Amino acid sequence: MSLRDRLAAEITQTGPMTVAQYMTACLHDPDFGYYATRPALGEDGDFITAPLISQMFGELIGVWAISAWRAMGAPEAFVLVEIGPGDGTLMSDLLRAGQLSSAFLAAADVWLVETSAPLAARQRERLGDAVRWTTTLNEVPGGLPILLIANELLDCLPARQFLRTVTGWAEQVVGLDKNGALGFRLVPASDDLPDARDGVVLERSGPQEALGAALGERLGRDGGAALLIDYGRSEPGFGDTLQALRRHEKVDPLACPGQADLTVHADFPAVMAAARTTGALAAILTQAAFLARLGIGERAEALVRARPDKAALIGRQLNRLVGGDQMGQLFKACCLYSPGWTPPAFEDAVEP
Repeated sequence: MSLRDRLAAEITQTGPMTVAQYMTACLHDPDFGYYATRPALGEDGDFITAPLISQMFGELIGVWAISAWRAMGAPEAFVLVEIGPGDGTLMSDLLRAGQLSSAFLAAADVWLVETSAPLAARQRERLGDAVRWTTTLNEVPGGLPILLIANELLDCLPARQFLRTVTGWAEQVVGLDKNGALGFRLVPASDDLPDARDGVVLERSGPQEALGAALGERLGRDGGAALLIDYGRSEPGFGDTLQALRRHEKVDPLACPGQADLTVHADFPAVMAAARTTGALAAILTQAAFLARLGIGERAEALVRARPDKAALIGRQLNRLVGGDQMGQLFKACCLYSPGWTPPAFEDAVEP
């Protein structure tokens, strides 16, 4: 039985499922889920992330981590965590940049939080004994300051979708059409939702908000910062952002359950608001501004000097990371942090 057949059987028995429930099944079903069985990253896979575009990205995250550790007072021991670490490239590049400070590396207890067995295996091949693994943030030891990185994690956390109709809000759910195929339909919504014009779509991600709250609580308890980088909005808004990627092409989200990567835009305002309810502080920049403040232009120039034959390639990589029509504006760098200090690069980006 395929995942599509399993979902159809479940809908027949219990009724339509929310978009969030559908996303969760497509991504994490233990037998057929995309991340559980076949995550395909890179140029030859289904999608590519910033660490795979250029070593500059992970190296500058490493520079940021060292600077943040120093801004915290250079604690003799702290926890360095990455959630959703892909194939391990970002952490590998981060730790290589960490060699700029032997004290930083000596103080760091490095953990990866990964739920995908295939990806964890690739991370182990790349990183060996340099890190430890767990499947939940709760299992990462507490009691020490934390520096946490999450690149393109929020977009994988499922969201429900609501459509404003002439009679009020309705929730978009996944059901079956008359031929038994998966299809979207509307059901009455009982949620407390804001006023809006007819025809707009509102997305709400409980898991994104829950992560913001959990990080805020951890930061309030132990101190430190969480750096969340993803594509999404920096201000509250509307829009249908559900998409499925397969071999770098957008496909119908209902066409091939479990065989494509399903995402929604990160709702940074909701994540930051959830973190603030616990007493944490928050700041946000575009990815272009964040990387520029860390010196990506100078790093690109240094790479060109070392490898002039790669100048054109490095230029394309730089543009893809910071270009306004590439990742530079759509992607945001959000920092949640404990009171009493401000992480590097975010000094004038604090949200009220």
